[in-house]
Amino acid sequence: MTQQTSGLARWRLILVVLLLGGGTLALMWQMARLQLVEHEKYQKQAEREHWVKVPIVPDRGTIRDANGHPLAIAVSTFDVFVNGDFFQSRQRAEALGRLLEMSPETIMSRKLERGEKERLVAASVSYQRGVRIKEQAIVGVEVREKMERVYPEDSLAASVLGFVGRDNVGLTGLEKDLNLELGGVAGMAVYEGDSLHRPIPIAFRQVQPPKGGVDVILTIDRYVQRLVESQLDKAVAKHRAKGGTIIVMNPKTGAILAMASRPTFDLARLNLADNAQSELYRNRATTDMYEPGSVLKILTMAGALDEKLITPNTAFMDNGPVVKYGWTIDTWNGRHHGRETMTQVLQNSCNVGAVWISDLLGPERFYKYMKRFGLGQPTYVELSGESPGVVRTDVDPGWRPIDLATNSFGQGIAITPLQLATAVSAVANGGLLMRPHLVKAVRGEVGVRTFEPVVVRRVISPEAAKQLTEMMRAAAEDGESKLAIVPDYHIAGKTGTASISGEGGYTQQSTIASFVGFAPYNDPEILVLVKIDEPQDEPWGSLVASPVFSAITRDLLTYFRIPPTAMVAAQGTR
Repeated sequence: MTQQTSGLARWRLILVVLLLGGGTLALMWQMARLQLVEHEKYQKQAEREHWVKVPIVPDRGTIRDANGHPLAIAVSTFDVFVNGDFFQSRQRAEALGRLLEMSPETIMSRKLERGEKERLVAASVSYQRGVRIKEQAIVGVEVREKMERVYPEDSLAASVLGFVGRDNVGLTGLEKDLNLELGGVAGMAVYEGDSLHRPIPIAFRQVQPPKGGVDVILTIDRYVQRLVESQLDKAVAKHRAKGGTIIVMNPKTGAILAMASRPTFDLARLNLADNAQSELYRNRATTDMYEPGSVLKILTMAGALDEKLITPNTAFMDNGPVVKYGWTIDTWNGRHHGRETMTQVLQNSCNVGAVWISDLLGPERFYKYMKRFGLGQPTYVELSGESPGVVRTDVDPGWRPIDLATNSFGQGIAITPLQLATAVSAVANGGLLMRPHLVKAVRGEVGVRTFEPVVVRRVISPEAAKQLTEMMRAAAEDGESKLAIVPDYHIAGKTGTASISGEGGYTQQSTIASFVGFAPYNDPEILVLVKIDEPQDEPWGSLVASPVFSAITRDLLTYFRIPPTAMVAAQGTR
């Protein structure tokens, strides 16, 4: 071998050694970088790929009516998924198809898209069917249990109950406002999984069990609610009305026995993508404001009685329309009765008489009583989104002296149906204003917690409340609202026909017809507010709302086994 050849071989050996050494050093550096410098980064990536965290949805609490009947319950269903292994055999599709009652072709058509690890084949499969699929253990099929909300009474009290989303979180109504209590606390399953996130049998697994939600018992009575919704539907259809609201309360406790509004929605056919349908989800009894009209004369009269400015027999002269600050105010029917007592003012629903009373009170005292009765402020019922109403006083910007006159008979004041029902309940309750409430109790692992009635404040004296109740009895039974009469019982109440304002002012072609009353008048157990929006045949509360009040109250007095007034009087003489 020549010296030149020997030197070349040596340099080749050196080059190989250098390359091997350099590669080894590079490999060692890479290993050091991965294991030391970027250890945390790749550890987290490995955890993401191999450690699987699956939240465990807790059982959602049941919503029940006052008598314990379920209105909203949680049931177990299953979602069925398939992965890449499944599509390797048509026999698997045939087996799954028989269990799901689907054709194999339909299932096989659900091919995975690029990057997908699994595909949903069937959602919300019944519990029994899901268990059968799980027991078959078909390769490539995964069955995941979930909780779904079911409403056993269909869409009864839909706007009160509300509904939950796909994540089992309340979106509207009590489902939303009591979500913390109903929803419970989610659990978590942590395990080491394969590339398809399937548990490795002998690997680590830890489960933190969920904590179920509590049951909520409402003051709503399903019989009363169904009766109210039926009567409301009949009234809206009969009068071709735009909608309406009915509230039934116990005036002594503030418990809401029924709350219904129309239009409404179907809990079984929700379409959250439909913006038009979203308008139906709000609870109009607490969110929608309106001018109440003549029913507000009850509160005007209450203030004057409490201040001892009048008695039921105090008289004034109604000789015709009155002019106030350049505005002419007339009676609702253009009739004038000359000398009228305060009781007759309610019986005839005299606007001129209401203006006369508001002049006696003056703005300071008038608005003091509106505030005492809860107008212009939330009732703090257990429903979010409640409107406080709009009551402008003499110290507010934009108020004019004529507002005192029109406010006295319910124009220029905006309130919610619940505010009005709560205010009139104070009269029925001897002058004590109660906080309206929908929740009677909650029941969980630690027992039952009940909620007692809450007295907000005394609004008027017991004497004034008693006087006004007798005047309202005369207005309901001897006045212009005789269609509200309930055979064998004495009632107290007042009609309202509120004109709806538009661009050109108020118009009689578009009204809100209402009646609010309670029974038995001398020991009230129920208060009913009926509000019908824009009836097309008759505009008057006495013709539209009064008969609905009568029908509901008659059935409720029987349902609650309240003896007729004549029987009570006979028992009292023994």
